[in-house]
Amino acid sequence: MASQQDVSAFKPYDIRGIFPEQINAPFMDALARAYATHFRPKCIVIGYDSRLSSEELAAALAEGFRSSGVDVLDLGLCGTEMVYFATGTYRTDGGIMITASHNPKEYNGCKMVARDVVPLGIGNGLLEIKKMVARNGPFQHVRPDQPGHRGDYTRLDVTKEFLGWMTGQLTSPVDSDLKVILNAGNGAAGPTLRMLTDRLPCRCDLIFEEPDGTFPNGVPNPLLPECREDTARAVLEKGADLGVAFDGDFDRCFFFDEKGRFIEGYYIVGLLARQVLKEHPGAKIIHDPRLTWNTIETVRNMGGIPVESKTGHAYIKERMRLEKAEYGGEMSAHHYFRSFWYCDTGILPFLLILDLLSSTDRRLSELVDEAIRRYPVTGEQNFTISVAPDLVIRAVEEHFGEQGTVSRRDGLSISFDEWRFNLRASNTEPLLRLNVEARGDAALLNKKRDEIVAIISAFA
Repeated sequence: MASQQDVSAFKPYDIRGIFPEQINAPFMDALARAYATHFRPKCIVIGYDSRLSSEELAAALAEGFRSSGVDVLDLGLCGTEMVYFATGTYRTDGGIMITASHNPKEYNGCKMVARDVVPLGIGNGLLEIKKMVARNGPFQHVRPDQPGHRGDYTRLDVTKEFLGWMTGQLTSPVDSDLKVILNAGNGAAGPTLRMLTDRLPCRCDLIFEEPDGTFPNGVPNPLLPECREDTARAVLEKGADLGVAFDGDFDRCFFFDEKGRFIEGYYIVGLLARQVLKEHPGAKIIHDPRLTWNTIETVRNMGGIPVESKTGHAYIKERMRLEKAEYGGEMSAHHYFRSFWYCDTGILPFLLILDLLSSTDRRLSELVDEAIRRYPVTGEQNFTISVAPDLVIRAVEEHFGEQGTVSRRDGLSISFDEWRFNLRASNTEPLLRLNVEARGDAALLNKKRDEIVAIISAFA
């Protein structure tokens, strides 16, 4: 009897764990066989990021699928959005990207989609797959009449086709005078960004371009303040108009203005919503509940319809499909587009901001300063606590709840006339996350943040 597998790396809507303790070649083989047993695919797309373990895990995943009779299209080193692109373009039965995104180098994992690029989560197949992997069976061949049949294996480079689609979304000529810094973070983005710059007339300088799973310049996670300094410095040294830093699998990008200032993803959601609504008047725009006021005001002023969704890519994509929304944005720099199978992408937001800067005589700092003044934010603060998150959230609600309007769509949101906050447990890490915003009053913002932090700190 086959030994059971450790399934502690399974999360609500992806797989993420430490290599090789939680994720290894036998795990990936079992994962492929479980996916094949549950979904009965004929053809699957796989790809992987620059982590040192990714190529080995991809080989095991491909072998598991082929042994189950499934044809494999292997994109090799690529971005998660390229797996989405190939799955949608070639109408395959699903796709799996081997990546741990922005996690430290000892991690790896999978982001998985089914037919029509629908993300897998606990509610639509991931739980059944997890149970089969845990038992290490029973697995079935997708062709019971040909139990010995092995699926075909094809290496496929979709980079040119992918970039052709992406640059085709530009609505105006790119200003050749613009200077851009692109930080690939030694993740998977470098080769694709190099090919992209050949298609753009503006000057693009790449830093940390070489994929390197040791991450010699730090983990590619620009949400961490310590991971922003290199991009900010390069913008100032080169006199660039824009800085863009990508995470490990480049399905997210983060923006810096011409002053080297990091721009909170919240304000980028407003800018992208404007760009989308210019092309799709009256469209629905999805946003998460952590920070909302600037997005709601921007969308309504442009004639669009703002719709709130629970945080997380599976929830956002599901709500977008339900609403037929044109765009969805999270403050964590996940940006989703109906035209891109409702999926998140890091390349398209960069191109749309480039499009915006090319069609206006205003600099990025000017485009966001007004929103920052109107709706200042604290930036997301994370807390490690020693008790159940619900106890902390309940204590905060007891302190503030009777004074404001309460929503429990995702954690706890309470809105007042001049400020609001959201406190929620992370979907991916053992943390509580706090976001606070105000209407033009930074002093009030900081005062209320400190009140909430004092309550949370009692549980630290």
